[in-house]
Parts: sequence; structure tokens; C-alpha cells
Amino acid sequence: MAIPDPAETGAQPDLLVVGAGAGGMATALAAALMGLKVVLCEASGQVGGTTSTSAGTVWVPGNRQGQEAGYRDTKEAASRYLEALSGADDAYGRRQAYLATANEAIEYLERHSAVKFASAGRHPDYLPLPGAAVSGRALAPLPFDGRRLHDGFARIRPPLPDFMVLGGMMVGKTDVAALIGRYRSWRNLAHTLRLLMRHGLDRLRHPRGTRLVMGNALVARLYYSLLQAGVTIHFDCVLCELISGPDGVHGATFAQPGGRRVLRSRLGVVLATGGVGHHAGLRTQLADTPADLDSLAYEGNRGEGLQAALRLGASLEQHGGNFFWQPVSRVPTAKGYRLFPHLYLDRTKPGIIAVNTAGRRFVNEADSYHHFVEAMLRPQEGGASALPCYLICDARFIRQYGLGVIPPGKRSLRPYLRSGYIAMAPDLASLAARLGISAEGLAASVERNNRDAATGVDTQFDKGGSALNLLNGDPTHRPNPCLGYLRLPPFYALPVWPADAANSAGLSTDADGRVLDTDKNPIPGLYACGNDMASIMRGSYPGPGITLGPALVFGYRIARHVSGFGRSAGPMAPLP
Repeated sequence: MAIPDPAETGAQPDLLVVGAGAGGMATALAAALMGLKVVLCEASGQVGGTTSTSAGTVWVPGNRQGQEAGYRDTKEAASRYLEALSGADDAYGRRQAYLATANEAIEYLERHSAVKFASAGRHPDYLPLPGAAVSGRALAPLPFDGRRLHDGFARIRPPLPDFMVLGGMMVGKTDVAALIGRYRSWRNLAHTLRLLMRHGLDRLRHPRGTRLVMGNALVARLYYSLLQAGVTIHFDCVLCELISGPDGVHGATFAQPGGRRVLRSRLGVVLATGGVGHHAGLRTQLADTPADLDSLAYEGNRGEGLQAALRLGASLEQHGGNFFWQPVSRVPTAKGYRLFPHLYLDRTKPGIIAVNTAGRRFVNEADSYHHFVEAMLRPQEGGASALPCYLICDARFIRQYGLGVIPPGKRSLRPYLRSGYIAMAPDLASLAARLGISAEGLAASVERNNRDAATGVDTQFDKGGSALNLLNGDPTHRPNPCLGYLRLPPFYALPVWPADAANSAGLSTDADGRVLDTDKNPIPGLYACGNDMASIMRGSYPGPGITLGPALVFGYRIARHVSGFGRSAGPMAPLP
């Protein structure tokens, strides 16, 4: 059964956007605000994709919010940093286009929609290179009240369950600090009580808390703004093929529960379907690792956008590193396991080390998640393996900081031991035997860690030696917030694996998001942004928010480019 094309009833849109993650929603929103008629198609029944489970941070050098907060970051400094990290800009000037337009894009969305940001303050770039910033370069979405969406709240994809507490309360980084230290100050206690009272009221009417933060807040703000702007959204609409003719791409076919659907557009199609995701063929083609690894990408991301474009002759751009990484532990479930990303809650704290099968440390545990995994993937000395590596800690650490999904202060660890999530032993030699790693190497690693903990200087990897390390350590611990003793039995181990959070490789585009063919010419009417577009970072990972920042900015640039070929943009009054 075929579902009628809206064009048959005179409702043909100007622009068709495929995918309701941050990039797709930003494109659709900006285009609608510029006066275009937009249809947005989403493969699932909810918006947000991988963005919903992210921190929601965006990397915007020289942003206004940071300037107003007193920081002195500039886009020129960011340009120096990126050049030091990954060399000159590409042939299409995408990096400079991003830096030149990032503030304009964020200001436009803030001025004309409910998308709002605040400076993330001290949120360092990930590598100590010329032009790197410690503060003011990252933005965080303001919390959003999901009750404003009414029934539409159910359309927001929830965050990972392990990043909610009490069965559905979202908590951000400042909330976590207040909850853990709730008895350390009246301020922390008051913050905790406010969170609990709000969540208690929410659960009387909703399946989860409506106070949205991080990526969920960004998704909800974009979705709310799309509804206010009158954008048509089709859910459960899976891309099958792009429709092209002599004048370029002008529509697509979709699979829906009611049958196949054809949607045409006057000015083109934007692909924002989430990139490689879980497409087995693309993952194999782009693999730059020795193992078949897990993915934190939204399970509904199946690579449809990339595949459809490649069938039209689009160019697939590959980089030295084709994926962006996060270390994960595998949490046993009835159906197998789910993934828990180890961002900053445990491995950056004092009193824990990461070791390979030789029992040896191989990385600064407090470095960024991407660079931690890069160290896991490098060849290990003496033929050892770090796939998986093991986080090793003692009883004091797990009580004070938790470990993976185990929260601080957990009284009984029996469920985690029974399921095999963690291993425990009364001494290091027994723990090494249980893990099948070198007992001699582990003992030497712990002994050296303890010697360094006494002085506060990590003589191997300088853990605690950078602004990023110090931010994510324990500021109350001296002399080094990231370095502590590991000596109180019993001892614990948690295996950690690499997982991709997004792809760097993707469709080649120009500075306005136009998809290029294998001869590097634009395919008329075809655009890409988000993870469908090859990253301007070209496999490097400069700092927090380097996937979401470009997703929003190139979505804006696409809308601006398309609207230049469409009808004149009407007045752009702020939304109510």
C-alpha cells in the first residue's frame, strides 16, 4: 500500500530533512525560521537519537556567553589550536567556515527559538596545545521543563538509565556533586532536597522526571521550537532511497507501518540520520581497530543516510581515525549486556589505575575518554593487550567514589559480583589470577602508584598534571586530586572495553553542507550534517562538544544556503 505524496495535494515542502537528532532538528528549525516550508522525517517514534544520551555540550570558540561570563576565548585561538592538532584546513574551508559561523548560528537559534545555552565555564580542551582553552569555549544547554511539551514529552528519547537516579531523575555534573556531598554543606543539602521534591511531584504524573538537563534538554528545546514553528514531523519513517533527476535530488522514499511513502521537496534533501551507527557493512569498511567493538550510537541508527547517498555516487571521506571513542563497561542484563560509559565519575579519581593483560599501566587514566581509548587500541608493550583493560581499585575507593554503575556508598556489592560485572579478591595476586593477567606486573603497578601517591606526582603518565585532569579529579584530595593510594583490601577489578560514540568519517561536503560526488562536485539538492557529514575535526578530538557543535552550525549553514534559493525569508519574530 502506498501512502499519498503530499505534493499531490499541493503541500510539497521546500526542504525535506531526514533524521531528528540535533543536526536534523537544527536544520529544520533554522530553515523554517527563514521562511521555508519544512518536513522532518524520523525513523523512530522519538526525537533525539544519540544526542539524547549525550552531555549536550557544544564547542563554540569565542562564544558570547563565555565573554559575558568574563572569559577571553577567541575563534583565532581555536584556529591555532586546531591547526596544531590536525594541520591545515581542508580544501573546502569547512573548519574556518565553522569558526566564522558558530557564534552566528548559536545567536540565531537563541534569538528566534527556545534553544538556549549558558557558558559551561571551566571545561578545558582535551590536549595542551597552542590555542587550547581552559574556560569559556564550551556551552551547555539550559535545563528544560518537559511539562511544557504536554503529551509531546513522550516523544523525547530518555537518557541512558544509568544516568538517572531514583528510577527516572536526570542529574547533571553539578547535581552529582551535590548529591554525593549532600551532608558536606547546607547548600548541597538544599540542592538535593529541591531535586527530590521536584522529582517526587513529577512521578505522580509522568513515567520519569521532567527536569531535563544535558543532551535531553537540548533535544527538548529543539523539539519544542519545531512545534512552535509549525514544522511537519513524520515519525516511524525509515529512509529507503533518494529520488533524483536531471536537476538533482528532489525527494525520497520511506518505509512506514502503513506502507511505502514518497515525499518530494522543491529545494532538496538534508541527510542527518546519525552516521554509521550500527550498519555492519560500513563499520567493517571503516574499521581502524583490531576488534569488533561496541557502539554507543542510538540503536536505531542504521546508516540509511550514508548508504542512500553512496548509491547516488557520493564520496565517503575517511580519516586517520574514523571513530570517536568512549571506554565502556558491559553491564549484564537478561538479554546480554548494556553499556556504561566511563567519562569522569571513576577513572579520573584518586586511588584507581587501568592496567593491561601484563598488569601494567598504559595510560593517564584521567585523560579524555577518546584519548583513553586511543591508548587502549595502540599496540601494548611486550605483546600485551588492553582489549579489555581493567580498572583496579580497593575497598576505600569503591565506597567513596563508586565504580561504573555501582554508586558511591553502596552497602552490598553481591549483585555485581554474582553477575560478573566486577571481580573481587582479598589480595592483588588472587585478583590477577581471577583476571588471567600478570600478578607480578599488577603488584609492580600498584606499588609504583602508591609511591607516587605519597608525593602527588605520577612519574609514569603525569596523571593530575593537566587542567582537564584536575577538573575531573577530587578537589578535596591532596596533594594530587587524581592520585591516591590503592592498599585497603579487598581489591576490585572492572573490565573496560572501547566503544564508538560517533563517527569521524562520513559524506564529503563543502562548507555549506552540500554533499560531494567522487569527483568532488556538489550533488545538486543533497545536503548532509551531523554524523552523516564527515567531521571537520578529521579524526582528532579537540574538546567537549565537537560533534554537537558542528551539527548545529552546519545545520544553520545548510538552512541559510537553501533559503537563498527559496522564497524570501519572512519576518523572524521570537517565539512566544
